[in-house]
Amino acid sequence: MATDDRNFRSAYYEKVGFRSIEEKKSLEMLLKDKPLDKGKLKQFCLRFTVPGIYRKYVWKLLLDVLPPYVDSHSFVMHQREQQYYDLLRSIHFMRIVNEETPKPQLFLTMWLLEMGKLKFDHSAQLDSPLLQSLFSISQSLCNMFDSDVDIYWISKGFFESVIKFYSDIPKLITYARNLLEKDDHELFAHLVDIGALDAIPLHSWLCCCFAGIISESSLEKIWDKLTGGSCKILVFVAIVLLFTLRRPLMKCLTIESVLKCLNNVSEEASEVIVNQAIEMWQQYGFSLPTNMPTETIKGHIPLSRQKVVA
Repeated sequence: MATDDRNFRSAYYEKVGFRSIEEKKSLEMLLKDKPLDKGKLKQFCLRFTVPGIYRKYVWKLLLDVLPPYVDSHSFVMHQREQQYYDLLRSIHFMRIVNEETPKPQLFLTMWLLEMGKLKFDHSAQLDSPLLQSLFSISQSLCNMFDSDVDIYWISKGFFESVIKFYSDIPKLITYARNLLEKDDHELFAHLVDIGALDAIPLHSWLCCCFAGIISESSLEKIWDKLTGGSCKILVFVAIVLLFTLRRPLMKCLTIESVLKCLNNVSEEASEVIVNQAIEMWQQYGFSLPTNMPTETIKGHIPLSRQKVVA
């Protein structure tokens, strides 16, 4: 009977829009484990949106900023803080940065120094497309959190996540283009006809995980999935973004007008894009294995779905 009551409450909460109440309780139970089970936390992130009050803590756990042993958290964060200030002092001492340097650039430079990859011509190094994408990630995190120490370590975790799936980005781009062709052939053909398909910045979008493209309040939901271990969610964000902007894109006749359209995603549109991308990913995301040969991808693409228009 107790189980029936709980199921009834869960169904009621979801019906009236309070599903997050049950999700919050589930997460709180997971956070009581000793040691914390990162596998279960990843599964939670993949299935649900992390409640905002716990997001920073969960991300720090899953990005290896904190260990699964709760009793060690204070000590580990103290060490992280000391390391942060050591790195910061070092780049100031080398006169690589100054008081006017933007924080995202600070964090990126500190990460390069820590990884032993900082070059003598660091200014030119930071202009590389990949590092500019990582800069955008750090910039979005600066808008999400207050603590510079936390932002640096979470940025580092996301930087290293991007590096891990970077070699798969061409394959993910292929998935995205084939999904677009299958689900909206008219839009796909239009973009091909005006020469804009290859100009769509899919590579940049995937590298920056949509930082600076999607508003941070919506972006957090996508990054929950990234910390859960799924980079494929980014493919569906790209596709739904194009579907959402379908009407203005169909009116574009030049590459420049397409890019201008794609650079104007409102906060309201961001929320629609993210919610529908997560829904689409939940239905089809795991049907895109990373080791699938390119020529067989189209056979695994879902049947056409109702298009989203602005």
